[in-house]
Amino acid sequence: MPNNRYYSGPPSDHFDGTRFFNPGEPDTDRSLLEVLRWKWTSRAATWPKVMPVTPARPEPRVAGLRVAMVGHATLLIQAAGSNILTDPVWSDRASPLSFAGPKRVTAPGIAFEDLPPIDAVLLSHGHYDHLDVATLRRLQAAHDPLMVMPLGNDAIVRGAVPGARIEVGDWHDRVALGSGLSTTLTRANHWSARGVNDRRMALWAGFWLDTPAGSVWFAGDTGYGDGAIFRDIRARHGSPDVALIPIGAYAPRWFMAAQHVDPAEAVRIFADVGAGRALGIHWGTFQLTDEAREEPVEGLATALAAAAGIEASRFVAADPGSTYDF
Repeated sequence: MPNNRYYSGPPSDHFDGTRFFNPGEPDTDRSLLEVLRWKWTSRAATWPKVMPVTPARPEPRVAGLRVAMVGHATLLIQAAGSNILTDPVWSDRASPLSFAGPKRVTAPGIAFEDLPPIDAVLLSHGHYDHLDVATLRRLQAAHDPLMVMPLGNDAIVRGAVPGARIEVGDWHDRVALGSGLSTTLTRANHWSARGVNDRRMALWAGFWLDTPAGSVWFAGDTGYGDGAIFRDIRARHGSPDVALIPIGAYAPRWFMAAQHVDPAEAVRIFADVGAGRALGIHWGTFQLTDEAREEPVEGLATALAAAAGIEASRFVAADPGSTYDF
């Protein structure tokens, strides 16, 4: 069995001693043959090369609860005077290469230079569209935030960002952020890799954020599976005031369903956790899969129209540069 380059710890119900896994959920591993089948049998929709964005200019601190969409899974959460970023990516590509890989279609919804003081960064997992070391270096140099991440990802960040302040946790671990805020790592049905030989050697997660201004749940990347993990989140934490739920990067379903929800499943998650309101994220910035750029927004509207008792205004697709007060 190969050695784990990122994490060394005892086996658990989701770690076999070398690799992490999603207990009781569909397998996320895909073979090279399956990847080739996807590329040979599917045709990706054509996306626009650039979509206009009017960047927001956030206030330094906010007493209440405000969320600004930067793009993809990058959001600025301003809560009770603290500023928190999720999965920050300001690079032009979601890739280990500067000249190849998925390229931004939307500019960041906040210019990096316009960021308020950043107190904490929440990193859900190690895929390049979520863990961008170039951005983390910039944040460490400019803001020195506390960076919170699941097991194993700390080895990646420490190697790339010397001097970073890091807290690492397993699913269900709680981390104090200061100023009355804390975050708890939540389960997600996903996987991780930075290269070809490190699949599932670092853990993946979402984050429940408790603040004096309200609760926020950032789902991270996840498949729906049987929905049990979302009902468990509600049982453990209650219903979030705001949920940040992915709605894009889901086609073709035979390949992506175990790892990324589609809009209909996102609405099921919304109902499972009993969220007060939600923002649809993880769409429209990087073309990672086959669906058209606007398809997640249209699919969300269709799913909400079919859902009983959920007003469309409670779950909206977040646009880069837009700011939402709760």
